Amino acid sequence: MIDRLRQQLAAADLPDRLRQLAAGAPAAAPVSLALDLGKLNTDWLHLLPAKAPFWYRARPQRGEFRLAIGHALQVSSSGGNRFAALDNAFSGLCNNWRHAAGEPPPLAFAGFAFDAANQNPLPNALLAVPAILLENLAGHCRAVLTVPAGRIAQAIDEWRQLLAQPTRRSNARLLPAAPQALTQRAWTARVNAALRDIAGGRVDKLVLSRSRHVEAAGPFSPALILGQLAEQQPDSLLYAHGQGELCFLGATPERLVRLDNGLAEADALAGTAWSGSLSLAEQKNQHEQSLVVQAVVDALAPLCAAPPQASPAAEHPAGHLTHLRSRISGRVAPGTTLFDLVRALHPTPAVGGYPSAVAQDWLAAHGEQRSGWYSGGFGILTAAGDGEFSVALRCALLHGRQAELQAGAGIVAGSDPQQELAETEAKLGTLLAALGPAGELDRNGTRD
Repeated sequence: MIDRLRQQLAAADLPDRLRQLAAGAPAAAPVSLALDLGKLNTDWLHLLPAKAPFWYRARPQRGEFRLAIGHALQVSSSGGNRFAALDNAFSGLCNNWRHAAGEPPPLAFAGFAFDAANQNPLPNALLAVPAILLENLAGHCRAVLTVPAGRIAQAIDEWRQLLAQPTRRSNARLLPAAPQALTQRAWTARVNAALRDIAGGRVDKLVLSRSRHVEAAGPFSPALILGQLAEQQPDSLLYAHGQGELCFLGATPERLVRLDNGLAEADALAGTAWSGSLSLAEQKNQHEQSLVVQAVVDALAPLCAAPPQASPAAEHPAGHLTHLRSRISGRVAPGTTLFDLVRALHPTPAVGGYPSAVAQDWLAAHGEQRSGWYSGGFGILTAAGDGEFSVALRCALLHGRQAELQAGAGIVAGSDPQQELAETEAKLGTLLAALGPAGELDRNGTRD
């Protein structure tokens, strides 16, 4: 597959095709050319670069795999207007984006942190148009090459260099973990403080996060971790963004919002069950789910032409965990963008609490800290303005031999601190099980 792409990069007519697409475009306008790569069942993980920035997004159960390598264009923002800033920048790119008529529109990738002020260690909110996008949709593969119109002369050499960076293919063994008793007691104390304020009527729900730091004898391999997550959770959405030794990755069961030709769809996902836990039918889980459903409906309503509709709650699997999920949908008012929807919905009660503003104040006052983009968002956007963001859950932040795993639990009236602690342990176990050694990847992205 990669040899086929290199052959097409060497085609004599490629520079002329790029110049024709770019004719009359501003120097900063993105120019995208799609190349058909034929049929192959690949997850692209064998091509994750060692140094270049990359984005990965896959739904294994649907046969959908995307790997983006390098940045043709990028924009970052932070603060209370971060979504509006990305929205304006992306709108400007789309107005001038050149690509062949009749083809599916090219994509941009984006991610953002839970807190609008968090800049550590990733940009708070980042949107990037990849230099190379590799897609496998139900076995049909293509590459989308993008370059600013003013850099066409250098583009082919730059694409070749991006494809020449090898990925590391083996995970080192995990070192013994530090004792967790002290951090568990501290987290339980925060749960008790949350329950006191919930009982006092100050807030209805609070989502408290935990982190666990692990270390390996050698650098972690994002490719193998993502491969193991695909095997463990084929029905989840896998995601990753890497910059050198730093990589943020995970497998999430929750969509934040999708916009497709004017139809918005969002998840209301809350309540968690696993072997030996409370049933999803228990009052605690049902109450937690009802809060999220109502909040999502209320957030979408001002942006919709008619009241949004929520489906009945159903069980939704995510590896060894199961959640309650309702789908909320509505036709948006003219002029509504995907970032308008993100701004209205984030943070949902599933990751922050309810009511949202009160919950955010409580979390800030009690020292809630979330690294990277955990419980923020990870998404794709088309040049036509559609796209989808998922909530960045069940994640790990990798830096060489170090990994920080993060998970949270929703605290409502009736929550049991020990049961909530067990829920976070079950969620952290999702990533922990994927961090250890695994088989090598062959050159087509399948396992030995």
